[in-house]
Amino acid sequence: MKITSGLAAGLAVLAMALSNAAMAQSPAQAPAPAASASSAPASFPAWAYPWAPDFKAAPDDGVPRHVPDSSASFTITQERDLFFVPDWHPDDHPAMPDIVAHGRRPDVRACGSCHRAEGTGGPENASLAGLPAAYIIQQIEDYKSGARKFAGPQRSPSLLMTAIAKASTEEEAKAAAAYFSSLKPKANIKVVETDTVPVTELARVFYMVSRNGGTEPIGQRIVEVPVDAEQFEHRDTRSQFIAYVPKGSIARGEALAKTGGAGVTTPCTTCHGPDLKGIASVPGIAGRSPSYLVRQIYDFQQHARAGQAGALMSPVVEKLSHDDMISLAAYVSSLAP
Repeated sequence: MKITSGLAAGLAVLAMALSNAAMAQSPAQAPAPAASASSAPASFPAWAYPWAPDFKAAPDDGVPRHVPDSSASFTITQERDLFFVPDWHPDDHPAMPDIVAHGRRPDVRACGSCHRAEGTGGPENASLAGLPAAYIIQQIEDYKSGARKFAGPQRSPSLLMTAIAKASTEEEAKAAAAYFSSLKPKANIKVVETDTVPVTELARVFYMVSRNGGTEPIGQRIVEVPVDAEQFEHRDTRSQFIAYVPKGSIARGEALAKTGGAGVTTPCTTCHGPDLKGIASVPGIAGRSPSYLVRQIYDFQQHARAGQAGALMSPVVEKLSHDDMISLAAYVSSLAP
């Protein structure tokens, strides 16, 4: 894994915007270890926490940007504005409530600026589309109360989400939750089992395929990258991703999810439903980012996520090994959302 020293002006839009906002909330933190095949110790999935706080983005050159199948255009400055949502495909979704589209200055950034207009999110945060409204509201309350924290490095998305939740009102949380819960989650992740992966570069909070090419052993990790890095950084909700996972991971994960692995865990289907698409206020997990899923498993295991969800999940994940986390995430992400 390589860390880029600079990208084209079209890159690092989201990464820089997130960092600038979050740095006002906390001093700079040390970066997570690079996601090489041998870097992550068994007890901590470092590869799932990409973070390069010193990443430098190129200045806006003033040229409007475009994405496939859209007549819209936005400048880099617009895309970096966290009180603005680049809506490339307005016909793909209902009208966004004001809190999603614009937020409320000075502290409540637009929900859609990070989670995108259709709640698709990315590897650096959560996909919100289709989550139960009650679940979304509870998570905001947990951020506010401190029940939901983070076990890994204090990355900018984590710091920013906490700050926004603490500044938001009950009415704003309800409006955002109602909107995102009404959306249909998109199938945008292709899971590929392999022994070798493309060499990657770190764009502050996510990985992208290195422009210099090359391959390396996958080791025990998941390598999740956008198919088109520029399209993703422009916050296009139609962006697609590839998640490379070790060979055999999907089958091992399926066994754990359906049977519990002879006492290693509780079958995921018990609470999340037979297709893992959720039941009532229990969120669907099928087809979601494997990097995000592993971070949540680890956070529950370390009791960083408490509250109602923590009480339910902590005993479920306490025996999971690093390899178990990879396998479960590989399988769950391979499913249709």
